[in-house]
Amino acid sequence: MDIVVRKLSDEEKQSLNIFNWPIWTKEISIFDWEYDSQEECYILEGEVEILTSDEKKISFGAEDFVTFPIGLSCTWIVKQPVRKHYRFQ
Repeated sequence: MDIVVRKLSDEEKQSLNIFNWPIWTKEISIFDWEYDSQEECYILEGEVEILTSDEKKISFGAEDFVTFPIGLSCTWIVKQPVRKHYRFQ
């Protein structure tokens, strides 16, 4: 049950149709979150650190593609305001 952070090629972005996904924004903040479905997101702006319930820290930011697994409980630490495209699977 790991968070996956990676870069996408332009072709992958196009084939996933990412730029037509909804956009979510969040100011600098800290909040708890639990995933009841898988989320994929493409970070347009911002800087985030995720702290998982088993104390793993994962950081990501602009141009990262992030996949959050079903069942993940974590704390979002938004260090710079976030703007992202997202979809739930």
